[in-house]
Amino acid sequence: MTEHDAFSATREAYDAAAPLYTQLFRDVLRDSPLDRAFLSVFAEAVGAGGDGDGGGQVADLGCGPGHVTAHLDELGLAVFGVDASPAMIETARQAYPGLRFDVGSMAALDIADGALRGVLSRWSIIHTPPRELPAILGEFHRVLAPGGHILVGFWATDDPSHPAQVFDHAVAPAYRWSPDHLAALLRTAGLAEVARMVREPQPTDRRQFKEIHLLARKPEAGPARPTA
Repeated sequence: MTEHDAFSATREAYDAAAPLYTQLFRDVLRDSPLDRAFLSVFAEAVGAGGDGDGGGQVADLGCGPGHVTAHLDELGLAVFGVDASPAMIETARQAYPGLRFDVGSMAALDIADGALRGVLSRWSIIHTPPRELPAILGEFHRVLAPGGHILVGFWATDDPSHPAQVFDHAVAPAYRWSPDHLAALLRTAGLAEVARMVREPQPTDRRQFKEIHLLARKPEAGPARPTA
């Protein structure tokens, strides 16, 4: 399967799953105090950012039905959502008509260079094949203003020595990532790790994987991001 076919297949799978996905996860933050805490840390980091040219905007990339975008709005961020699935975006627009939601691809964001103070990537990279991930992180770097922050959420591999590990996902092929490997990819993309938060699996979790939240920052000034 080509990269384009993989993207199309994932988008179509989420289009088909949008009603059930929304039903299952719309209220997930209500019962997840740690997730709310991680998002609050991110919101405070973005709000305390430097004097770059980002204008305060934040993008929730892979926003799904928009529930996390809405939560960030409640935390005071000027946030909008982006998702590859038109069905997800339509669901989000109907549920949160006061917020902006756009159809788009993380591989080619329709966002100007340095336009954002923050990027949230909450489980949105899990369907990215390993060879494509550096380019995605490069896009995150491109759209962030100097001093901007990114929060990446994902599941960890069982063996830290393995950079990526395929797992059975109900919607589309997916990957878990080694936290150290992903942090190294962020560094290569020009994003410096600020904090790493680990949530151990709980008995009630649908998947018994460690959850990782990496908070990283684009430096105010410094060498340009390496190019391939």
